[in-house]
Order: sequence, then structure tokens, then C-alpha cells
Amino acid sequence: MVGYKIFFKCSVAKDLEHIPKKDLIRILQRIESLGHNPRPVGCEKLAGYERYRIRQGNYRIIYSIKDQELSVWIVKIGHRREVYRKMS
Repeated sequence: MVGYKIFFKCSVAKDLEHIPKKDLIRILQRIESLGHNPRPVGCEKLAGYERYRIRQGNYRIIYSIKDQELSVWIVKIGHRREVYRKMS
């Protein structure tokens, strides 16, 4: 299977600043695994958006998949209480 390239929206860097290092390492490993399988077990498509989410502990990773380009775009990362507010 051909791997997907992973890209980050510019605002994701700001999201990552406030995440503890222990959780950040696990989140980045989870994101890396999306390159091999962008629709892993447990991912859910968000209603009303062409985006998906996966869970990593108390954090959520929101991303979109562009199958034609074989790319995954990480849109937002945040705590489960706050991540769904004002998604752009």
C-alpha cells in the first residue's frame, strides 16, 4: 500500500504548545501512523464536515484526507472538551 503524506495546517503549531510532552509524543506517533492507514479502527467522520477525528487519550486529532493526492492534513489538535469549538 502506498503511504500518505502528512501535512499540518499552520495553526496546529499553536495547538501543540500547550500539550504536555508525555502526551505530545503519543499524539505525534498517532499522527505518523495515519501515513500508513488514514482511516484506522476508531476513527470517526465528523458530521457536517469532510473531516475525521481520532482519539489519543484525552486529546483529539482532527484531520482531512485527500485520497487523490495521497495526503492527510492535520487541521486541529486539542483536549476533548475544547477541540470541537470553532473548527475552521
